[in-house]
Amino acid sequence: MTEKIADGVVHDVPKDMEKALTSKEQMLALWNNLTPIQRNEWICWVTIVKKSETRAEHIDSMLKELKEGKRQPCCWPGCPHRRPNAKKWFK
Repeated sequence: MTEKIADGVVHDVPKDMEKALTSKEQMLALWNNLTPIQRNEWICWVTIVKKSETRAEHIDSMLKELKEGKRQPCCWPGCPHRRPNAKKWFK
């Protein structure tokens, strides 16, 4: 890998996401082209789930949606770690 993977505003990229994003050079370029806040939203959306199976599904969905040009998770109230008003959606 010649290019470093960029982190989010609050969250660092976890190893499983890093592995998926660096598997293809195109994915890394799409990821690094996002703003830090957009990357943060994807990281939080993937990591906030409880089950490993759901997390794997979120990673797969993220890769697909990034390829489609989406820049943030759909229907996501936002990272509760960054936005205090989003905490109401999470317990």
